[in-house]
Amino acid sequence: MKFVQKEFSCSIEEKKSKFMAFLMPYEKFDEVMARLRKEHPKAVHFVYAYRYFNEFEQIVENSSDDGEPKGTSGKPALAVLAGAEIINCAVIIVRYFGGVKLGTGGLVRAYGDSVNEVIKIATFKEYKKLINKTLECEYNELSLLEYLLNQEDINIKSKEFSTNVSLQIELTSEQFNLLLPLLSRNIIIK
Repeated sequence: MKFVQKEFSCSIEEKKSKFMAFLMPYEKFDEVMARLRKEHPKAVHFVYAYRYFNEFEQIVENSSDDGEPKGTSGKPALAVLAGAEIINCAVIIVRYFGGVKLGTGGLVRAYGDSVNEVIKIATFKEYKKLINKTLECEYNELSLLEYLLNQEDINIKSKEFSTNVSLQIELTSEQFNLLLPLLSRNIIIK
């Protein structure tokens, strides 16, 4: 499975109707939808689909036809996301009507094609289940620990300075198992 870390967009034209697809991380969905509704007040439809993991590691999926005939826009967009194994992402397709009715088959094709086009230009990262750990070290060990985490491509979410330094890190189980033997004995893992 894969996901995007920023927004990507492209547009296609089908029988004078314009379909603009915007692919984004799922957590930006509401913000992007509000922005697109402001930027495109004359657009006829704002069709969307999204897939994400909930806190129980279950895939949650949803889509909306936003006034298009039932099953002709949101479902095909969701099918493209699922088929491409995209997770924790949302796609919004803004449609400007060009005066020519496309029919149900034409709508399914146009919405599916617009999502496929934005997927072609997007940059993806491979999805991995991440765990959170806290590492506690003395101040004099901090720079060496940060260097090690950087070398192992481990994300430092936050740092807390008190009598010692606490680093909140995010990593895969595999990364954690590789990191353990590299840590100094003085570092406390929570």
